[in-house]
Amino acid sequence: MRAMLSIALSASVVFCAPYASAETKIVLKSVVVDDLPLGDRMFPDGPYADAVNSNCLVCHSAGMVLNQPTLSKAQWEAEVNKMRMTYNAPIDPKDIDQIVDYLVSLKARDSR
Repeated sequence: MRAMLSIALSASVVFCAPYASAETKIVLKSVVVDDLPLGDRMFPDGPYADAVNSNCLVCHSAGMVLNQPTLSKAQWEAEVNKMRMTYNAPIDPKDIDQIVDYLVSLKARDSR
């Protein structure tokens, strides 16, 4: 048993030695939100675009929403309510219907 322990200890020293003297050091850098690029993309013009731009861009980019699959009105309403209730998105309750109508109309305009 002692012989096995000796061999294991010797092997660990031999195999770990090259890594202990590595010259390349990892340098971590903190990123401040102000250093990140700004998303300057707005939602396309249309009825209620102002409500969408003022409520939805607070948390995420237009591109994130515009790349979503086609959803029904009920599905978009559930998504908007999930943003409000689960993620505490600062969506004005009076804007919910306008936001949902706008999001449903986007895919309808694309399919024409």
